[in-house]
Amino acid sequence: MPTATPLPTPGPEATQHSERLIKTIRRDISENGGWIPFARYMELALYTPGLGYYTAGAHKFGEAGDFITAPELSSLFGRTLARQVSEIMAGSASHILELGAGSGKLATDMLEELDKQGKLPDRYSILEVSADLRARQQALLQQRLPHLADRFHWLDSLPENFSGAIVANEVLDALPVHRVHWQGSEPYEIGVALTESGFIWQERAIADPALLQAACQIKVPDNYISEICLAARGLVNSLACRLTQGAMLFIDYGFGTREFYHPQRTAGTLMCHYRHRAHDDPFYLPGLQDITAHVNFTDIAEVGIDAGLELSGYTNQAFFLINSGITDLLKDTPPEDLKAYLPLSAQLQKLTNPAEMGELFKVLALSKNLANPLSGFSCGDLTRML
Repeated sequence: MPTATPLPTPGPEATQHSERLIKTIRRDISENGGWIPFARYMELALYTPGLGYYTAGAHKFGEAGDFITAPELSSLFGRTLARQVSEIMAGSASHILELGAGSGKLATDMLEELDKQGKLPDRYSILEVSADLRARQQALLQQRLPHLADRFHWLDSLPENFSGAIVANEVLDALPVHRVHWQGSEPYEIGVALTESGFIWQERAIADPALLQAACQIKVPDNYISEICLAARGLVNSLACRLTQGAMLFIDYGFGTREFYHPQRTAGTLMCHYRHRAHDDPFYLPGLQDITAHVNFTDIAEVGIDAGLELSGYTNQAFFLINSGITDLLKDTPPEDLKAYLPLSAQLQKLTNPAEMGELFKVLALSKNLANPLSGFSCGDLTRML
């Protein structure tokens, strides 16, 4: 939920950074007739080269950043995920593709576990749009896994063909979303306009045919605001066209369509994160805060199926991790060793507890030409919720 406490005040250098990005966004709005879709604003705020939240140099992950992801919380997450990934590679090719690898922590933990199992991939590819994050990933991997350096490759775009395991942890929630306001029988797009004092919300008729078609298919109460992520649909389509054999795992917070567009969720799911405080103002300090929206997993599944993929599983993070053997990994540490065991036990609770990350985070698998079922979805099937 949005924080009720005051947000921290940035230092002079950070403020100047945000002001430079504000000028860039204002210029883009002016060049487009005084209005841009919110998806364009979100894209600029997050991905403007050298200035956007994900493309500049500020720390984003962990205690010193704005939020903590599962890989940053515990190595148990990556080690457990490695077990599912090894199954996928056994039925396809010995290749992992990670989308948006963050600090590199997930890649490192997965490779350490696969190395321990004797199931290392021939190749680990990372698609990363941020030069700053790419440098951090390379530094961490060189520090912790120097003997595996030749297996890592960084990509500027998706490969033409791919066989193996595709991993996307908290990627979909960072893709730009369109905001829509359903009024009466008509949907309107909520965009961003300018005043002398800053950015403001402003509605217009929907001009994008794909957005209009999607909005008209959604049934919600009158005076309802929510998000539609066309970018996620495009990404899944692109991946489906390139995947020849294997599976893709999407791990993120979100819901199926019925819950995503629940009658009581009248203001949508848009959320911002700044210094571990959640709030709902995307115009606050552009470039210094994360902007996200929950994932509509029904959308992801339907796009994948329409593109020729098979829905191989949908469950919550708790079931997925338990099915994949996270408790077995905890057993590797003797309970008598309290200094080592207690922190791991607490981390497992945060990853799987319904009140923490266990229920809100979901895992969806889409596959192609993969014969065997995935063990991560052996119990706790939630496909009925899509």
